[in-house]
Amino acid sequence: MPLPSPLRAILDAVPRRYRLTGASATSAAGSQAAALAWAIERLQVTLAGGDRPGLPLRDAFVAALDGLIREALRPRDGDPAFQAAVLAYRLPVVREYLALDGGATADRRKVQAVVDALAHPAKPARLAPGPARTRLARLHAATMAGDWLQVAHLAQALPVQPEVAGVDKLASALRALVDDPALTRLCRIEVLTRDPAVCRYRAMRARLGPRAGSAEACAQARLARQRGIAVETQAAHALRAVAHYLDRVDAAATAGSCPRYQVVTSLRVPASLAAAADRAKTEWDAVLLRRADPTPADAMPLWDICLVIEAKASVEAATTDLPRLLRGLRLLAGAQPDQAYAFSTQQGMIQVRGTSLAALPVTEAALAHQVLYCCDAPADIPQAGLHAASRMQLLSAPTCLAYAAALSEGQAVDQGALAPLWQALQREARWQPVLNLAAMRQLARSLMVHPHDLQATVAQLSTPAGASA
Repeated sequence: MPLPSPLRAILDAVPRRYRLTGASATSAAGSQAAALAWAIERLQVTLAGGDRPGLPLRDAFVAALDGLIREALRPRDGDPAFQAAVLAYRLPVVREYLALDGGATADRRKVQAVVDALAHPAKPARLAPGPARTRLARLHAATMAGDWLQVAHLAQALPVQPEVAGVDKLASALRALVDDPALTRLCRIEVLTRDPAVCRYRAMRARLGPRAGSAEACAQARLARQRGIAVETQAAHALRAVAHYLDRVDAAATAGSCPRYQVVTSLRVPASLAAAADRAKTEWDAVLLRRADPTPADAMPLWDICLVIEAKASVEAATTDLPRLLRGLRLLAGAQPDQAYAFSTQQGMIQVRGTSLAALPVTEAALAHQVLYCCDAPADIPQAGLHAASRMQLLSAPTCLAYAAALSEGQAVDQGALAPLWQALQREARWQPVLNLAAMRQLARSLMVHPHDLQATVAQLSTPAGASA
């Protein structure tokens, strides 16, 4: 579906201050991560050209990966997340702790529910005043405190008390609690947390920042969300300026006065299209719509999508987001052209024509026609060679963990042991995001504009000189 020529003029004219220049997005100079990113980029370019990578490029890759691993293992300024992963790879006791800790939340809920049913202070007392009743209260207090060994001790000791044995089903419920695998696992976790290796692992993880769900983590999440909302607001404001400009151009060309363009925010994909939304974007920050003509007077207006904008608080976030954005566009493009689809937005429900959805760009080469990223971050920030997700995916590969474990144990290592990862990058689908990182970064940055630049472009085109141009 062709775009209105005034909109295409805006997209062509808006400055792209974030665009990367030069044939290569990455330099081999600098850190080991930069050298590794350069080798991966050259591999992608070589494969895309139909050629086979040579041994010098492979050797550069494994040398940089060896250097990255050694950097990450440094005690003072290394990577605590990687060091913790290596420790878990090396030591069964840490792996046992992690396996149990993964289900600890559900186990705690189960045990707390059982103890609440038996001894919650708000419920009528099940025992007469005395030592047994005091122990039952202590059982509940220990459960609330997460003192699982104490919980197990009290639950085992209470059934032998004569006062407890005489209460219907109380003793049997306590014995069942003692035998419950959930409590057994919680007790084992408590024991494992005293193991020196597990203590070391937990200390490494603590260096990464606040624990998920903690008050500090929640506060950081709120700040990040506020930052994201601020950028989304700027992007929507700039897009409304685009809509107003297009309406003025339309009115001048047709001597009409009825606005045809509308901006909606938080456009959510209907369930009929999102059924197969495997890691695809299903909510769009800001969307420019054009009313389809003709629409019967008594019917709900039909709309076409002209432009979608995704707002990002950081420049590099668009690189991570781009594959998900592409999957989201392909989801929308699966619409039936002869149908209309109801989307919910912050401005209410709208009906979008299937022909408009089916015409959305689904290839990287076509994105620039209908997609923008908006960001207000500085354009001169240092470029990352590897973003955090790709770096950690490489370091977390079993090949790298085994190599790092050998280094940690003082064993002699051969860089050639890292070569299987070089082969995997070329052959395995799960490594495609890493292999294509530089190309994705180039594309994402070319799609990115500053919201102020978008507004300024509209203002310039709105002047008589801009209009005549």
